[in-house]
This record gives sequence, C-alpha cells and structure tokens, in this order.
Amino acid sequence: MENKIYTAPVETTVVNEGLRQYLMKVFNYMAGGLCITALVSWLMVSNPSILRIFYNITPQGASLSGFGWLAFLAPLVIVFAFGWVINRGTASQVKGVFWLYSALMGVSLCPILLLYTGESITRVFLITAATFGAMSLYGYTTKRDLSGMGSFLFMGLIGIIIASLVNAFFLKSTGMSYAISFISVLVFTGLTAYDIQNIKAMYVDYEDSETASKKAVAGALSLYLDFINIFIHLLQLIGDRK
Repeated sequence: MENKIYTAPVETTVVNEGLRQYLMKVFNYMAGGLCITALVSWLMVSNPSILRIFYNITPQGASLSGFGWLAFLAPLVIVFAFGWVINRGTASQVKGVFWLYSALMGVSLCPILLLYTGESITRVFLITAATFGAMSLYGYTTKRDLSGMGSFLFMGLIGIIIASLVNAFFLKSTGMSYAISFISVLVFTGLTAYDIQNIKAMYVDYEDSETASKKAVAGALSLYLDFINIFIHLLQLIGDRK
C-alpha cells in the first residue's frame, strides 16, 4: 500500500516537469521567431536603401516591388508547406524553415509599421503580450476541453479570410476593416488558449528528441501566428497613425 501511495505522485511530478520543459522550449522558439521578425522589420524601416528593395516608397504610402511581392507571398507558401517539412524533414530543417518564415514576416510587416508611431507600436505590443500571456495561462490551467471552441474558432478564421479578401478587392470599406480587425482579435485570442491546450495534449514524455523538437517548433509556429495576428489587428484598432 505504501508503494502505491507514493509512486503515483512521483510519476506525476516527472511528467509535469517534462511537460514544463517542453512548453518552455515551445515558448523559447516562439520568442526567438518574434525577435527575428522585430529585428528584420527594424532594420528595414531604419534603412531606406534596404526598404527600397522590397517597397516603392511614395508620399502616399508604400507599395510592393516585384521582389517585395515574392517576400510577401513566401510566408503563405511556407505555412502551407510546413506540414510537409514536419513530416519529411529533420529537426534542423524544421527550425531553419521557422526562422526563415519569421524573417520574411518581418519584411511583410514593414508597410503596417510605417503607418504608426513608435510609441503606439510599443503600447500595442505590450497589450498583446499581456493578452497572450493571460490566455496562455488559461489554456494551460483550465480543465475544460477547448476542442469544441477550437472548431468554432477555425470556422471564424475562414470567415475572416473570406471577408478580408472581399473587402480588400471589392468593398474597400473602412468600417468593414475595423469590424474584421475586432473579430480577428477575439478569434486569435481564443485560439491562443486552444493552441496551448493542444500543445499540452500532443506532449509525450517518452518521445525521441528529434520528434519532440519538431513538434515543439510546430507548436511555436501556431503560437507565433496567434501573437502576430493579435498584434496586427490591435494595432489597426487602437494604434496611433503618423
């Protein structure tokens, strides 16, 4: 009886410690990706000669050059191809693709960042970090199964993509743009909690380091996308334009 009483807590402690280390690895990858994105954006915004490679800068704003279109579309291609890299590539290749994606996102964010003051970008970033942190904590600690909410949020995400395309090419409505941004903040905030719970569920303490590293990068990409989208849409809602 004594062995049974003490064995279970010890095993639970080992599993919890392994899960904690795994989640730390996921968050470290995500934070590294955000740092690369921020660094690339800063280098481009502060260096006009680099910026002109990707954008045609005019008093009315910035438009993509031919090379800029390639840099803009490349992250979309990488996201769709990421599953193939996870299944077929090595852990080093998966990490390399993630770092490349993070750098290209830094290029894609430049037109948005050029529109807003540095103070408002910093403020929105801090609000995003607080929101992301709170929802991550909820997703980690809640006993509620969020899989049903995740399915609903993915449907909302598809609706956001369709509405964004319709508004960009046909309606071009400022009111619609604000509505899309507001809904997007809600959707990606909810997806943060769902993704954290999903990452926890995917954790297996006896996996080899190669598989665990690839899954950690995949989880980091999901959280990275949640963070970036919350930041972009909050900036469009409450950011101060220059």
